[in-house]
Amino acid sequence: MIRHRLSAFAGVFAAATTVVACGSGTGDQGGQAGPPQPGGTLRYGLSQAPTCSDPAQAGSNQTIYVTRQIVDSLTDQDPKTGAITPWLAESWEVSPDSKVFTFKLADGVSFSDGTPLTADSVRDTFDAVIELGGAKAPLGASYLTNYVGTTAVDKLTARVEFSQPNAQFLQASSTSQLGILSQSTNARPSEARCAGDTIGSGPFTYAEWKQDTSATLAKRAGYHWGSAVFAHKGEAYLDRIEFTVVPESGVRTGSLASGQLDAISDALPQDAPQIEATGGRVLSTSNPGTPFGFSLNVTRGPLRDPAVRQALLPALDRQQLVDTVLGPQFRTATSSLAATTPGYTDLSAELAYDPAKAKSILEQAGWVPGPDGIRTKAGERLSFSVTFSQVFAGNQAILELVQQQLRQVGVELKLDLVSTPEWTARQNAKDFDSNYGNNTRADGDILRTSFSLTGRNLNARGPIPELDEALDKQLATSDPAARAELIKTAQRLILANGLSIPTIELSQAIGAASHTQDLKFEASARLQFFDTWLSGH
Repeated sequence: MIRHRLSAFAGVFAAATTVVACGSGTGDQGGQAGPPQPGGTLRYGLSQAPTCSDPAQAGSNQTIYVTRQIVDSLTDQDPKTGAITPWLAESWEVSPDSKVFTFKLADGVSFSDGTPLTADSVRDTFDAVIELGGAKAPLGASYLTNYVGTTAVDKLTARVEFSQPNAQFLQASSTSQLGILSQSTNARPSEARCAGDTIGSGPFTYAEWKQDTSATLAKRAGYHWGSAVFAHKGEAYLDRIEFTVVPESGVRTGSLASGQLDAISDALPQDAPQIEATGGRVLSTSNPGTPFGFSLNVTRGPLRDPAVRQALLPALDRQQLVDTVLGPQFRTATSSLAATTPGYTDLSAELAYDPAKAKSILEQAGWVPGPDGIRTKAGERLSFSVTFSQVFAGNQAILELVQQQLRQVGVELKLDLVSTPEWTARQNAKDFDSNYGNNTRADGDILRTSFSLTGRNLNARGPIPELDEALDKQLATSDPAARAELIKTAQRLILANGLSIPTIELSQAIGAASHTQDLKFEASARLQFFDTWLSGH
């Protein structure tokens, strides 16, 4: 067995998560405000409604901003180094074949209903994620691929076993989707778990939940088992966090500038001057994982043709997307992984804008321009739709510009805007020509989760032996350098087979008032409010 104690196993690779601040202050600080002051209510404006109060079923950033605060995980991941560090587990052991993970839990931890954290809690939580399944808990279920079960060796020792090597699981144990929940929550059916009374051991608890409108969290009294990544010990500083849904960017910014809100999601570049004029700032970090892009259903319409999929790669001017729609805190996608993801490799040369190359590929494959400029082949029009939601505020504007770029090379793109729940359902059912989205995770295994035959298989594809081998082998490889090579191979093959057409990397851009201090991003670029405090309240 390989033992990992407080020095911690560094995950798989070191993840580089950069925080950039605009306006007053640097990093995630709010200026020289003195020592942290406990108390106060932080009013936060979400750009979209949380979908479910259950961390296991949470997928969107706006939902995870809420659910991350009420649940603790077995481990945490340092956002600066990518190292896996203690949280609910004081130490752990991993078998040489990466099939068995044994966690020694901290003593004295309790859930907000007063029940103690035990090894049974770990077993019940993971068993419940498996029962929820890929439709309700797609991320958590994928992290538990080949799960055999969890054994309570004793009250505070949990042994998690898999039938096949699962090298990504230690990092997965740091995610909110595998956060440990109480017995009462784990025993409930999926819909009931979304009603706002989810019980975790985290530094905050649910005080109120109004579906599609608001969520209010209250500080957990007596909390003292925070992550080793946290900057202080004991309870959170804030008494309460009030999340309200404010879909319009201008209204969010105006509310922040006027003092009605203390922080907001999705601060757009044009919002920055108004925020900075009142002493506020915009905090930004890039999301690791798969960048925003098109997942192509290779069984539908002209996307069955590999040449069409290949032509889409050079047809997009990604820099124009960033410059026109987003702004300097965003960057173009340069691979099928975002640049801050462990195992990322730069494939920007394969994504260079070259419309002449795109046209040449299509012409050689027999796609010729029709009367309206859209290409046809054997009576089939080079037209497909993209299914998307407004889970990110810039999605529609980006896709409208992509639509124009593709038309220039003879491709018709139809925009299919749906609600986020419908987008998820359509994705799960493979009911789309192409699907636009991203997946955030600070581990290169996100490629297996998204693209493998045993994962979500977003392309509805059949076997691609070399790609399948790379995705499977990286899961079984505990050596970081060897695993990095396999993930590099997978990135290249995903592009080579036209399974993903990346566009831009998602960044979190958070507007913060001058009095909002130490608002921090965790390793997966989601907000962690434990160290946050309000000056002058």
